[in-house]
Amino acid sequence: MTIKTPLQSGNTDWDRIAHTDAFKDLMAAKARFIVPATLFFMVYYFALPVLVGYAPELMKREVIGPLNVAYLFALSQFFMAWIVAGLYMRAASRFDGMAKKLLKNMERK
Repeated sequence: MTIKTPLQSGNTDWDRIAHTDAFKDLMAAKARFIVPATLFFMVYYFALPVLVGYAPELMKREVIGPLNVAYLFALSQFFMAWIVAGLYMRAASRFDGMAKKLLKNMERK
């Protein structure tokens, strides 16, 4: 009895692609960006309510007129979201290049 590998078993093109090293490298590259970026943003996002609860004196310290640290921190979250989105857009163009190269190599086979 012969055991067929996924590439020999007549699977779809997507199954063949999923078993290539180039596809695995693409998924690993995406994970190296997405996981840390998501963890960073979640910590940053939840830092506001945690700090308001555990360090209220710090958060109500006035910085500019009636604006306190908590308001500035809350506003900074909008900018941080835009920054993370911009970084992802830059990384996504690299991921797109890797995907195009992978598909071009698959067409040759």
